[in-house]
Amino acid sequence: MQKPFAVYISALTILLTAICLLQTACRFNPNTQKPGEGYLQGEWQQDTSALQKKLVDYSLYNIKFNCDSFFVSIKTFSKANSGADSCTKGGQWTEYAKGVYQQKNDTLHVRGLFCNANFTYKEPAGCYRSGVYEEYFKVSNKTDSTVQFNPTSSVIAINAHLVKRYTCNPKPL
Repeated sequence: MQKPFAVYISALTILLTAICLLQTACRFNPNTQKPGEGYLQGEWQQDTSALQKKLVDYSLYNIKFNCDSFFVSIKTFSKANSGADSCTKGGQWTEYAKGVYQQKNDTLHVRGLFCNANFTYKEPAGCYRSGVYEEYFKVSNKTDSTVQFNPTSSVIAINAHLVKRYTCNPKPL
């Protein structure tokens, strides 16, 4: 019994498609950092608003962008009584995260890991958050020295001013 020509063509097409997908899906990572967004390069400090100071809890962001990488420190203030919790240290604490970012249109996606202040990996045990840090921001009101980040996880915008401008010099990975 002879198989029709169409069956052979279909099998060949499926095989070639699988080979093509394997070749495009398996690529080496780049050897150097990507340049990132030019307007973001530098250190950005969040400005405190009168509204924030009226809240029970609020956070202030300091974000550094260097090429395609970021480092953020998030200083949190809380008026809530945390009892004998040694982590909150009188209603103030700071968390740190580092990773890479990408911008598509007006959306900035940052993804990394929580870390210690010296950029070392933060162990899961202990105070505050650990593991993956991921956030999406809508970026607006950009000037040379100001930018507004609107996080998708909060209704309070981060109005930041430029503290120091950096120049991206991509480093080998």
